Amino acid sequence: MNSITQDILYKQSVVKYSYKHGVTKAAIKFKMHRKMIYRWREKYDGTAQSLRNKSRRPHSHPNQHTKEEIKKIKDYKCKNKETGLVVLWVKLRRAGYTRSITSLYRVMQREGIYKKTPSKKKEYEPKPYEQMTYPGERVQVDVKYVPKKSLTKEVIEQEEGYYQYTGIDEYTRKRVLWASKEQSTSASTEFIEVMLKKFKFKIESIQTDNGFEFTNRLNWQGTKKKTMFEKKLEELGIRHKLIKPKTPRHNGKVERSHRKDQERFYYNRVFCSFEDFKNRLKYWEKEYNNFPMKPLGWQSPNEKLKEYELKKSA
Repeated sequence: MNSITQDILYKQSVVKYSYKHGVTKAAIKFKMHRKMIYRWREKYDGTAQSLRNKSRRPHSHPNQHTKEEIKKIKDYKCKNKETGLVVLWVKLRRAGYTRSITSLYRVMQREGIYKKTPSKKKEYEPKPYEQMTYPGERVQVDVKYVPKKSLTKEVIEQEEGYYQYTGIDEYTRKRVLWASKEQSTSASTEFIEVMLKKFKFKIESIQTDNGFEFTNRLNWQGTKKKTMFEKKLEELGIRHKLIKPKTPRHNGKVERSHRKDQERFYYNRVFCSFEDFKNRLKYWEKEYNNFPMKPLGWQSPNEKLKEYELKKSA
């Protein structure tokens, strides 16, 4: 028998004794105030459950979301059905919403607006990752194939496909995006020059996977000849770090950014030409680099870079 049940039965015995011998004698016997016994007698309807304590939880809170705020959240979510929690919060903040992202998450769950599906997979326990301490210390580079759903029928018939080259600085999360018609060591070499112009800071190390556009390390023919990409890095004095084969998580920052590209850029866009793709990719690069991120303390990559430059000059 748990403590709650024992408490209810105790109250019932006090009430029954008061009916038989009077409230005063019951108060003396059980060493209680008479008002408490009268209160219990008013609640008692002959069943022990009627003496159960009612919840003391308040019906309202002075800082709870207002009806106007909840309506605004529902309206924004209705108009942005595919938008994730963070993006929705940022959009609401720009519209005057002042609550924290935690408060938004709680009210959305309570109102049934946001339901996170529990993962059935066993949680992966990542090993401690080496944190970068300044811009350019290490840049992750990878290539994303533009999905066919994002291309018109004419483009698919006339072109072999489009590619997005991505370079992301590990310290600031600032990205450089570049549109290409091919995925090759020649295109990868050209992308190095693009990054050097756009990043504005010295790049000490570039980390890639083992794709043939970067290295011949896994060439089945046994060719260990250095690629044009590797030669260019040597010429510039940039260290080339290759991740362990079949471990894309080691290039996690650029991989995660590609997932964001899929969710927020490619899923609702269709490109009618290479120029169209290239122009829209430039706009998306600008938007991404000015978007606040949790790992950066809700700063944008550009704000993180500016903060570092100010500290360095101080």
